[in-house]
Amino acid sequence: MNAAGVPFRKMNGLGNDFVIIDARGRDVPMTAEIARRIGDRENGVGCDQIIVLRADDVDGVDAFMEIWNRDGSQVGACGNATRCVGDILMKEKGEESAVIRTRAGILTARRDGEMVQVNMGRPKFGWQDIPLAEEFRDTRGIELQIGPIDDPVIHTPSVVNVGNPHAVFWVDDLDVIDLGAAGPLLENHPVFPEGANISLAKVHSPEHIELKVWERGAGLTKACGTAACAAAVCGARKGLTNRRVRVTLPGGDLFIHWREDDDAILMTGPVEHEFEGTLPAETFAIRMA
Repeated sequence: MNAAGVPFRKMNGLGNDFVIIDARGRDVPMTAEIARRIGDRENGVGCDQIIVLRADDVDGVDAFMEIWNRDGSQVGACGNATRCVGDILMKEKGEESAVIRTRAGILTARRDGEMVQVNMGRPKFGWQDIPLAEEFRDTRGIELQIGPIDDPVIHTPSVVNVGNPHAVFWVDDLDVIDLGAAGPLLENHPVFPEGANISLAKVHSPEHIELKVWERGAGLTKACGTAACAAAVCGARKGLTNRRVRVTLPGGDLFIHWREDDDAILMTGPVEHEFEGTLPAETFAIRMA
């Protein structure tokens, strides 16, 4: 690592923001503590996730993408970040597609006009694949609620894994609960052994869902690409929506197509380059106990 520091790019997808570090040609350490330093909005650059690009020796893959939440935890997938990384790699290659490997699998990004589309792969609905702590045969709605047993405020979420675990509560009013207060409790509920992203979803029509998201490891977010995918496939699975749907988040719209021929989820949305900078070398100092 250069003593002068490490270059980074700040990007966002619908306000879901990232510090992206290209470590393909340099040795850049990353730990939970370093991620927290960078993600700190008061003392660091500030972001929802820190993305580290590594060289990859898998044939046909352009880069491996490490995804660190600002709380120092790691996740397997991040749809908005994949669009941003795809944009970087496509511009770098001068091509209209890029292949990115994550802990959740290999994803392909393509240019779609001024937006970027990512094939997020197939959703997983089996209780052990999400994963859940106990067996639920029908994951279109599991037993989980907030409020009195006979009159819960929210209940029976749909659950799915789209690279990470999601629970989607179907509501008529997105302000029915304070998601900022309830989110941490639901994220860490014992039924989710690896935690879960928590969404409130309101169906406006078979082609339109509105979403509010508590993102595992990041908190309330302006947008979450995998949550949009989760809501879209769960809505279609319950017969609430079509397989093509617009998902409106606080930061804007994502367009989701859950293909019938192969069950792959296509997510399309914008990316924004904010600025570039350099992280000081001391950011990456490893403190010994």
